[in-house]
Amino acid sequence: VATNGIIAVNEPSKEEEYLSQFPLSFGGIAPFLADLDTTDGRGKVFYREDSSPDVLQLAADYIQQGFPNATFDLRSVVIVTWKFVAPYHVPGEDPTLEDKRNTFQAVLASSDASSYAVFLYPEDGLQFYSAHSKNAEEKIPATVGFSQASTNYFLWIKPGSYNIVANDEESIRNLHESSNSGRRGIWVFEIGSLSNSIVPAKISSSPEFHDEEQYQEVTLKPAVRHHDSMEMSHQQVSYDVPSRRGDQQHITHRAPQSASEGKTPPQFPVQQFPQQYPQVIDVEDIEESEIVFRYHTDAQQTCANNRQQCSIHAVCKDYPNGYCCSCVAGYKGNGRQCVAEGSPQRVNGKVKGRIFVGSNPVPVVFENTDLHSYVVMNHGRAYTAISTIPEVLGYSLLPLASVGGIIGWMFAVEQQGYKNGFSIAGGEFTRQAEVTFLSSNEKLVIKQKFSGIDEHGHLTISTDMEGKIPEIPFGASVHIEPYNELYHSSSSVITSSSTREYTVTEPERDGISPSYTVAYQWRQTISFKECIHDDSYHAVSATQQLSVDSVFVLYNRDEQILRYAMSNSIGPVSDGSADISRNPCYTGTHGCDTNAVCRPGTGNQFTCECSIGFRGDGRACYDVDECREQPTVCGGNAVCNNHPGTFRCECVDGYQFSPDGRTCVGKSVEHAIDHCVMGTHNCDIPQRARCVYAGGSSYICACLDGFSGDGHSCVDVDECQQSRCHPNAFCYNTPGSFSCQCNAGYRGDGFQCVLGEREKTKCQREQEDALASGSSSYQQVPRPIGQFVPQCDDHGNYQPTQCHSSSGYCWCVDRNGNEIDGTRTGPGIQPPCLSTAAPPVVIGPSVRPDSIPLPPGTHLLFAQSGKIEHVPLVENSMKKTDAKALLHVPDRVVIGVAYDCVEKMVYWTEISGPSISRASLHGGEPTTIISTDLGSPEGIAIDHLGRNVFWTDSHLDRIEVARLDGTQRLVLFNSDLVNPRAIVTDSVRGNLYWTDWNRDAPKIETSYMDGTNRKILVKDDLGLPNGLTFDTYSSMLCWVDAGTKRVECMNPSQLGRRKVLEGVQYPFSITSYGKNLYYTDWRRDAVVAVDRTISKENDNFQPYKRSRLYGITTAFAQCPQGHNYCTVNNGGCTHLCLATPQSRSCRCPDNTVGVDCIERN
Repeated sequence: VATNGIIAVNEPSKEEEYLSQFPLSFGGIAPFLADLDTTDGRGKVFYREDSSPDVLQLAADYIQQGFPNATFDLRSVVIVTWKFVAPYHVPGEDPTLEDKRNTFQAVLASSDASSYAVFLYPEDGLQFYSAHSKNAEEKIPATVGFSQASTNYFLWIKPGSYNIVANDEESIRNLHESSNSGRRGIWVFEIGSLSNSIVPAKISSSPEFHDEEQYQEVTLKPAVRHHDSMEMSHQQVSYDVPSRRGDQQHITHRAPQSASEGKTPPQFPVQQFPQQYPQVIDVEDIEESEIVFRYHTDAQQTCANNRQQCSIHAVCKDYPNGYCCSCVAGYKGNGRQCVAEGSPQRVNGKVKGRIFVGSNPVPVVFENTDLHSYVVMNHGRAYTAISTIPEVLGYSLLPLASVGGIIGWMFAVEQQGYKNGFSIAGGEFTRQAEVTFLSSNEKLVIKQKFSGIDEHGHLTISTDMEGKIPEIPFGASVHIEPYNELYHSSSSVITSSSTREYTVTEPERDGISPSYTVAYQWRQTISFKECIHDDSYHAVSATQQLSVDSVFVLYNRDEQILRYAMSNSIGPVSDGSADISRNPCYTGTHGCDTNAVCRPGTGNQFTCECSIGFRGDGRACYDVDECREQPTVCGGNAVCNNHPGTFRCECVDGYQFSPDGRTCVGKSVEHAIDHCVMGTHNCDIPQRARCVYAGGSSYICACLDGFSGDGHSCVDVDECQQSRCHPNAFCYNTPGSFSCQCNAGYRGDGFQCVLGEREKTKCQREQEDALASGSSSYQQVPRPIGQFVPQCDDHGNYQPTQCHSSSGYCWCVDRNGNEIDGTRTGPGIQPPCLSTAAPPVVIGPSVRPDSIPLPPGTHLLFAQSGKIEHVPLVENSMKKTDAKALLHVPDRVVIGVAYDCVEKMVYWTEISGPSISRASLHGGEPTTIISTDLGSPEGIAIDHLGRNVFWTDSHLDRIEVARLDGTQRLVLFNSDLVNPRAIVTDSVRGNLYWTDWNRDAPKIETSYMDGTNRKILVKDDLGLPNGLTFDTYSSMLCWVDAGTKRVECMNPSQLGRRKVLEGVQYPFSITSYGKNLYYTDWRRDAVVAVDRTISKENDNFQPYKRSRLYGITTAFAQCPQGHNYCTVNNGGCTHLCLATPQSRSCRCPDNTVGVDCIERN
């Protein structure tokens, strides 16, 4: 018995030789192998052999529960208890770890025919799951498992077989909640029999008892006095076990102290109560010769307080010992996660690794590599792509198709009576696979974690690979024959192993393409949470066969993409001769509609049946509009919304769902008065102050910019007294504002003035050159006939309409003086041209949103899965009859949308690539401007004056900026961000705003566009601030919050927030136009319009095809008036010009090499 959490079956080697190593060369049983510390009173280890009837009966009960068909006659058991042991502590490590202690127990029981091991873990869990080792620099997770000793031959050593139950922190953390015996925290294994292999227990049903509650309190005297305890001085290590849910028996073993201290030794508790109902055993030390067992029923877990644990497409059912979730008809899954039966699925994630290739002593290290998978469920075919994989590694990874094969197992075609991975485990589980290349004994460990379905409806996965693989030459191809793999199921754990081959064909040399075959062995363990109360969950065969064929592997060296594809079906163990496996439903050759289920018949017969909510012959299925066919399906006070395959009821305004979730009842009405709307407030006049509604009947008075006071009385601020202008400029004070003008002999904007005349603009220089071409210092000659002279306005900008003085032709130009195609007119006719430059911004009071004149031709643009749609706006109303798709981007998930009002371009982010793209509203192909070094780009914003694009990346946790063509990228922020999402610009004032929906500390932040002056704007009373918009006309910043279910606004330069609307469902994005705010809602699949002046929803639009709506923005017919310091000549910057309220910063892009870039403020 060793302190490091193992029972050795031979003399153990030195601990520095076996710590952090598994299997063990000397052989051992490991309930928690780690570098443990028992020195200086940090815990003790007790062991004894016990043959008392009570202890033997308890051990027999545990074993019988896990192996109901076993027959055995126990003579004695060995009990080993590690009590309050500590992790090995490294100097300088977190001091709180010094107080962590673990207690666990191992019981060895033998009969004439076989031997068993029982591992027990405490009710309240382990306190640490990994530990530092004296021969390792970093913390190493504990290991739970079994290892046979190596066999020494004359010239070589044969390693013994081994089994790993758990060796990652997540599994170790859940050891006390999981089980393979039906009792939480108790694990039973057959470790010695004729099979010479480790066999885990499988849960069996408990005998039924009729008493609803059975409490007992029994005082027992131990039948056998203890042996002297043994305290050891060297260390131990801790490990984890697969996770599993369910209300099982909690057992706490509080081991008594040694005999020398006058206490009884740790006892293996006597069990004298029926097992049907969940119970807790507390073992307390009392007098020297007594132990008291107190039993009480655990807190009942029911659907009433756990319904949120089930999928929205599942039903919850209560059982005597707990509850279970199960998917409704038409959906597949384990109840916690359900997906539409037959619908294609997407899996997204990241891959990292550290892999040695061949004899190369330097590993290939990569991280943050994208994995995307697409699954055709009706055919069980999974396509997986991993990018970017360097060429030095790409070809050598070709044999590892099972990296994506786990996804094939999840959605394999199910033969009758058998279940694929998603039906068993859902989308939350861990998988650890070990690949051994038999010829070279090289090994690779693959760890994958599935984290469920994300907000976009996609499964998420993380993959970690570490080890060594054989080298495959560049340009070679790999072929993998179809294969079968057996999956063995026990409670919350699935294991499989197989040995198969792959063939490598090397590139042709001298007309010959050499080929060779390599054998490799796969061993994997899948750990998941299982509902143990429903017996139908255990009806699946303990052993199933996964059949994999049509395996395709490819590495594209140009794109550095690794691709795997394979078809999968799950069924009984077969040699391939059975006809059942050839039915078209199982081979994917049925031809049923994607919204249909294939029903196998006899032989090769089958039928196609449309899924619930669809109608047709099975080969072509059409959505049923339940709302039209059953107008009263939702009852009174509710509206019905049709969805593909289903429908949704929503309560009308003033009503909400009752606790039954089906009936709409009236809300309690609060008689609140909005004095700001009613005009019954006592704030100063609107020209000097603003009334801000604060909920209920409260309001706040705040002076406008340029005025000071308490809001009830505001006076003009004389900005000229604050030296706001340049010393060589004159200041003009106006009510609520001011202006600056450089003195004579200086040039500039009044805030910055330098000696000399004002710098000429491009238009003025071209005009001067044209006029000078007809003059000379020596002679005066007329300007050549036909020469064009550009016309400039008072500010030096190009006049929007340019005319040729000789020919009389006129045309429109952009702000750079370039002719706009299609605008040239004949002599004497001037085209209607829009201004190329807006007048300077006026710093002064805001304008009421309902008084803003709205130019015609403005649209709403919003993202819906693989397309961007638009809805025309007429004044303050949506013209829903003219709504249509603007742009199709199939197989993409578009998240954020932004609009450049200057060039009429729409920009968007998409996470399935990931990438950032743009397209013109006038037509033309979309163009991807950024496709590298992106994680999950979501929010996007345009500075139309400075010609820059900003975006957030919620995976890389950073905010970046680039030119509108995607060049000159610069990271603005990469710290203090957790889940950045929405981002907007105030181009005129040079400000940037963004949200971070960090669940622990959500916030809204702001900074200047150059990244300076960063500060938190809002941090209190936020939940999930998803969407954000800034209205240039009213200077209001508004957001939607899916956590607080509110729409709110504020003026960033003033205190106070206004709750515009409460009780919204699940808003995602928001934009503003006129007096309205428009937000997208995931629950309603709609664009919702809110009149912010009266705080009331006034309209909504649901696209014809119902699905989630993502980003939304306003496509203005004309750009808002104003300019910033980057508007003209890029602010004089060589590269990025980033505006600030009073100036601008010239910045160089990241990773600038060999570029003449000048940074300055």
